[in-house]
Amino acid sequence: MSFKNFMKELNGSRAEGELIKSIFYSFIFSFGLLLLLYFFRLRYIEEFLPKYGFFLFFLVLSYSFILPSIKHVRAYRQFACMSGMMIGMTTGMIAGFLPGYFIGATNGMFYGVVFGMAVGISLGIWNGKCCGIMGVMEGLMAGFMGGLMGAMTSVMLLNDNLKIASVIIFLVSAVIMFSLDYMIYFEMKESEVQYKEDNTLIVFLSIVLIAITVWLMVFGPRSILFS
Repeated sequence: MSFKNFMKELNGSRAEGELIKSIFYSFIFSFGLLLLLYFFRLRYIEEFLPKYGFFLFFLVLSYSFILPSIKHVRAYRQFACMSGMMIGMTTGMIAGFLPGYFIGATNGMFYGVVFGMAVGISLGIWNGKCCGIMGVMEGLMAGFMGGLMGAMTSVMLLNDNLKIASVIIFLVSAVIMFSLDYMIYFEMKESEVQYKEDNTLIVFLSIVLIAITVWLMVFGPRSILFS
């Protein structure tokens, strides 16, 4: 029954009603920036689409599913300890794993690890602080581990159906993030929304992350495997 109510709330007036819009805004602005960069600069790079197009597209999708959780958490402000720890852990792990995985696939394990950890730890701590220090610690640990595991996984799969694995990994991660949003609703359905905001923050973070990701993936340093 709660899940049915959650699905109804996706079109409702509570914070859950903004999730689809946030995903849409993040995707549109991220993909729009990617198209602008492609027409003005990236299309002149030799074999850009075969080398980077697939991974950049899935990074746009990844950010679109990860970033709306920030707005969802901010809407309720404060969570119980166990819920906040789960929020920090899930956000940190997925936000570390996916960027680390896709950067690792094009730039090598070291750069995938560093980028994945930076994104995962930052977003994990940001979301995890909704319940205090324990959520922050969960976000920190999960972002640290996610970045390492994501980059390592992509490098290990370089010669073994990397792109097929990428689709599977993204789909599983999307289900996990959707489940996190459901958990937030389940825990807070009796609570009032504490903070309402538009999608400016989500759009800003999407643009910044895509800009940094494109620069790193295309123009940044890479390991000896890709030199």
